[in-house]
Amino acid sequence: MFLARTPSLKIHAQPKVVDWLRTLIKFKSVTPNQAGAIDWLNDQLSNLGFTCDQFTYKGVTNLIAKIEFGDGPLVAFSGHIDVVPATSEQWRAEPFSGAIIDGAIYGRGAADMKGGVAAMLCASRTLLANAAAKEGTFYWLITSDEEGEAEYGSLLIAERLAQQGIKLDGCIVGEPTSHLHVGDTIKNGRRGALSARLVINGKAGHVAYPENTINAAHLSAEVIKRLAGITWQRDEPSSHTSLQVTGINIANVVDNMVPARCEMTFNIRYSHGYKSSDIKNEIQFALGDLQALLSVEWERPCEPFYTSHQTRRCLLTQVEQAIFNVTGSYPLLSTSGGTSDGRFFANDYTQVIECGVRNNTIHQVNEHVPINDLLKIEQIYTQLLERVFISHVS
Repeated sequence: MFLARTPSLKIHAQPKVVDWLRTLIKFKSVTPNQAGAIDWLNDQLSNLGFTCDQFTYKGVTNLIAKIEFGDGPLVAFSGHIDVVPATSEQWRAEPFSGAIIDGAIYGRGAADMKGGVAAMLCASRTLLANAAAKEGTFYWLITSDEEGEAEYGSLLIAERLAQQGIKLDGCIVGEPTSHLHVGDTIKNGRRGALSARLVINGKAGHVAYPENTINAAHLSAEVIKRLAGITWQRDEPSSHTSLQVTGINIANVVDNMVPARCEMTFNIRYSHGYKSSDIKNEIQFALGDLQALLSVEWERPCEPFYTSHQTRRCLLTQVEQAIFNVTGSYPLLSTSGGTSDGRFFANDYTQVIECGVRNNTIHQVNEHVPINDLLKIEQIYTQLLERVFISHVS
């Protein structure tokens, strides 16, 4: 049961971004089900003048929307409307109600990342209502497969853009990146991620005669020592590699037999100084003399990306300046945290920046976003779109 509570403020005419976020939360869009959220977003963008291409593959719904202003930069907003599951237990309000309590909107996806979608939708409306001349092409790239395996979401969107010969100059990802205050942190990259399932094959035998055995459990300790001792010399100063063993399984049912098999899992979050192939080579080198006893299966590779400052039409600079204009402070640049769909759009010619609300309640019971935070990120997005698309040539 959720913990019922009467909202502490009366709701009359709320800002449009509040109404739109509450509407989005009410769609029970648990991955990969869009539950009507993308249909609704398609309608909203169409009403603003966007041309929309919605397609579904293996239960995943994706949306590519665009509006062309003329020559100029090709910049996209990337986001997802899918959310992780939520039950009503311990919630202050039903998790798909979008209830307003103590000046905040509660609900699954409020911060991750329907809040960002609602704020960007309002910013887009403001951009299009501005009578000033505009330049470039503005894309919306939305999926219902970010919180899951991400096999048929933004990956397919990126492939479709490539097939059409579209090369984005920049991509703004609306993930929740802020820490203590909205705009205090943005992501100009993400570390890569790589999981592994390693099997150690020893030789079973009686524990009283260990000289006739190869103890897989003992070998696992040596493997862990070597993995933990790797020096990642190609780490970038702002992005450090870490390796964590996540599981050890020895299926031995008797206490007088040396185990012949041990299965181990580990995950590596690695600096953009590496590619996944480099990480595999480092692991294989560290375990080189044990190779005859080991087998490794690599799983869920996610390549890193990094966007640095550029001299011309720098999206990173534009995001920084938009945040400064709204908050009075420049943001911290970070590559920490997990992976994101930004990796599917990052390349040598596309700058990818993640900027969104605070991430302190994402995936938690009582996920919420304060209304003031929502209004602030809307202001930041509005400033950003003006800097990107409003022509400054008189």
